[in-house]
Amino acid sequence: MLKNLVKNLKPSSTLAINEKSLELEKKGKKIFKFGFGQSPFKVPEDIVQELKNNAHKNKYLPIQGLSELREAVAKYTSNKKNYNYKSENVIIGPGSKELMFLLHVIFDGEIILPAPSWVSYMPQAILGRNKTHILQTKRENNWFPTAIEIEEIILKDKNKNYLILLNSPNNPSGQICENLKEISDIANKYNLIILSDEIYSELSFKNNYESISNFCPEKTIISTGLSKWCGAGGWRLGYFLVPNDLKEIRSMINVLASETFSSVSAPIQYAAIKAYENDHTKYIDKSRDILKAVGEYVYENLKSNKILINKPQGGFYLMPEFLNKKFKSSSEMCNDILIKTGVALLPGSDFGFDKTRMLVRLSFTDFDGKKFMQETQNEQMIKNNLILKFAPKIVEGVDKLKKWSESI
Repeated sequence: MLKNLVKNLKPSSTLAINEKSLELEKKGKKIFKFGFGQSPFKVPEDIVQELKNNAHKNKYLPIQGLSELREAVAKYTSNKKNYNYKSENVIIGPGSKELMFLLHVIFDGEIILPAPSWVSYMPQAILGRNKTHILQTKRENNWFPTAIEIEEIILKDKNKNYLILLNSPNNPSGQICENLKEISDIANKYNLIILSDEIYSELSFKNNYESISNFCPEKTIISTGLSKWCGAGGWRLGYFLVPNDLKEIRSMINVLASETFSSVSAPIQYAAIKAYENDHTKYIDKSRDILKAVGEYVYENLKSNKILINKPQGGFYLMPEFLNKKFKSSSEMCNDILIKTGVALLPGSDFGFDKTRMLVRLSFTDFDGKKFMQETQNEQMIKNNLILKFAPKIVEGVDKLKKWSESI
């Protein structure tokens, strides 16, 4: 009845942990939602108002996306990247996740996945029937691959087509890739295609975010959307920027889009124009300031001789590693933590690590972002007293997690 290809697939762990957390809450247990990564902030009001203004729009839009929206995205990205993108380079999709899936389906080659990898990369590669190479990374290199490690895979068969997925700032580690130039050299040398997942790029804690597209734009597909910086995950609007050198890929994604999602919701596309035409610098800066402060609070209060952890550099994740030998797997450990403390985490094994490494993903977004943002508009710095006041579950959950680590 079921194809062998799908029999071993499970629901996305990020969505599953959210549903499990909700079930436990309904039973009266206090849960600290450190497992599900979702922006805590509300969509900017001008974009919400534009959605209301266009709610009556009920016609199918072009498969590749509304031309005005694609033009706005191309102009916005060209200014950011200092590269001339045109509207024809943009493909609008129902979330970047769907576009990634279509890319896996059409790509004829092998996929290089640096671990840690976002939970859906591997299942999508499996559904696309592509061979994958899991490339284990190191904390010392911000959990990103080196050029040498990538080249070693390619040299095993230089005649194959290769696609590497880079996600910076990274989910689940919260780290930024700092060796983009050397990776781009490999891409240029071996005609490697790069999918640069930049969904958290606007939430980088460093100024002047750098993309690998700055070094090899004609070999890089940029993937991003509204969900993280705009707080609009449920709106399901993402997009690809596909350079002219990869127009064959762009054309085929459009063909598959015509046979799958047809077109993205019309009202949401019209509203999204304002997301890229209007200036949302203050909103983004305040979001980033809050996330940086909360992330660093978690980092400072968790790091110890029992927990290894890198300082967060962007987005809303940390990836602690617990130094204990009590559990057989990171999944078993996460279950123990959830039962004993109410803190929901995701095991490192969901992101490509060996199950015996006690790595977890921690999302520090369990707070009322609207209230936090409104009440701190005039604050130059987000200090600990504000975190105690506006992110109390983060404070309590971190305290419970630290005490748990000290007890094992």
